[in-house]
Amino acid sequence: MTTRKQEQERRRAERLAAERQTHDATRRRLMAGYIAAGVLALAVIVGLVIVLASGGDGGGSGGDPGCDEAHIQLKSGSTNDFEPDCREGTAPAEIAVGDLEQAAKAANCDLQLDLPDEGNTHIGSDPSKAPNYKTNPATSGDHIDPGFQQADGAYLDTPDPAFVVHSMEHGRVNIQYSSDLSEEDQLALKGVFDESPAGMLLFPNDDMPYEVAATAWTQLIGCKTYEGEATLDAIRDFRDVYRGQAPEDVPLVTG
Repeated sequence: MTTRKQEQERRRAERLAAERQTHDATRRRLMAGYIAAGVLALAVIVGLVIVLASGGDGGGSGGDPGCDEAHIQLKSGSTNDFEPDCREGTAPAEIAVGDLEQAAKAANCDLQLDLPDEGNTHIGSDPSKAPNYKTNPATSGDHIDPGFQQADGAYLDTPDPAFVVHSMEHGRVNIQYSSDLSEEDQLALKGVFDESPAGMLLFPNDDMPYEVAATAWTQLIGCKTYEGEATLDAIRDFRDVYRGQAPEDVPLVTG
């Protein structure tokens, strides 16, 4: 016959066994959680190492060039996540008019040279803090911080003016066009860019009063209408005169 004391001992043993089982199950869950957290932390570390090794996006210097046809040079700035223009341009004919003023007149383009310098203060990383530029497209003025200047290359998106104004301060020339232009005409302009992409940017701009324009620091050529080879000559002449001409002598990136 089981005594009262024996019954108490049996119940105590059962209670201890249940407690051990609960403790072991809790410990297994904690260990599984620690392992999962460790794996996640390792994945984050590996990801950071890969980003740092590839140049990352820190300081605005990153971005994916996307394709060789866009000729994007990350050493010159950042893509700022704008889509590259991977189209193959149409090679232009030889320049028929090599004088900028004569070419601009033949193409009915507005040539505005030696415009007032609107300043060059850095405004941080937020382009919305940029001033209202006095020319359209912009040709100088306060702009985005170093590292965020738009990298040399061709884009399908329109960069904020604060990005490309900083690029112009580094001696870059921006070719801009209305997205209403036919694909054929856009590819002709892309061909001009492809011909000599170092220190050049190409992108659409539907906010300007021109079908085609090119800008450099305090310099502007704007063409109300696209006139084929005449317009291409004017843009190429502008490029050849003003590329590399800016307050900051930043070397062009080639290759």
